[in-house]
Amino acid sequence: MTDDWRTDRIGAALRGENPTVLRRLESGFAVIGDVQFLPGYSVLLSDELGVERLSDLPKAKRLSFLSDMDQLGEAVERACRRLETGFRRVNLEILGNTDPFLHVHVWPRFEWEPAELVGKPVWLYPRDRWSDERFKLGSQHDVLRDAIGSELDRLGSMA
Repeated sequence: MTDDWRTDRIGAALRGENPTVLRRLESGFAVIGDVQFLPGYSVLLSDELGVERLSDLPKAKRLSFLSDMDQLGEAVERACRRLETGFRRVNLEILGNTDPFLHVHVWPRFEWEPAELVGKPVWLYPRDRWSDERFKLGSQHDVLRDAIGSELDRLGSMA
């Protein structure tokens, strides 16, 4: 498999070719982020091709997407609270400024973050955090991936 899935993340997920997929949810895909400088960073991708914003979805699908956002946020929170030192909270962000498809960023936040960044948006982190090989998703994140997936399973069975 090549990195071609990155150019069509949703299509690749629908075809079973996106290696970051954690679980298929009702309205989309829970995926782990390509970078992990904040361990547990995940994304909810809508499964609707061509949908750019939440308001593009019919009301029922919109509510389903928001419910999946809540489920992924809680799964990341539970996994990070258990596995990561200094877990503080989870931030949920629907931005849509760069990628032209509906998605939610799920950012765990930690006490050990630099004081000048801990209370600010993740997007203010230095650019090197996004490209540094140390933070690239890899096998070192398998335990965290499994933990988030297991939490998604638990939460899904409670619904």
